[in-house]
Amino acid sequence: MAVRFDPFRELDRVAGSLLEGRPGLRQMPMDLYREGDHYILAADLPGIDPGSVDIDVDGQLLTIRAERTLRSAEGVKWLTRERESGSFLRQLNLGQGIDIDAISARYENGVLSVTIPVSERAKPRKIEVATAAPVIEAAAEENVTDSPTA
Repeated sequence: MAVRFDPFRELDRVAGSLLEGRPGLRQMPMDLYREGDHYILAADLPGIDPGSVDIDVDGQLLTIRAERTLRSAEGVKWLTRERESGSFLRQLNLGQGIDIDAISARYENGVLSVTIPVSERAKPRKIEVATAAPVIEAAAEENVTDSPTA
């Protein structure tokens, strides 16, 4: 039986091993959706101290940083340790049409929710169509006001 080489699987394996072996940055899975006039970003950050979360906007770049530190008592003999300490980082280009000054964030039950409002200028709006008074009506009004009264 011949073993086939799959370049995509190999690339995925190499990329995964690079991230696993690299101390520092960890994955921050997230969802991003639009709800009415706001975008909502929900990022999984379980076990994070909310005080370690840093969110900033520089121009159109939104950056989220967080830190997880795990403490253990002295003399502990680990049987399994899968929860890692380290830094989390995620950056998103917000693009145009965002009200950067009104971005807000909330951390609850291990999920960071960032609310990104759409600016008033970027919201869809209805434009009223003005109509000119018909020429016939305007002429009739002139005759009524210009005629002598009896």
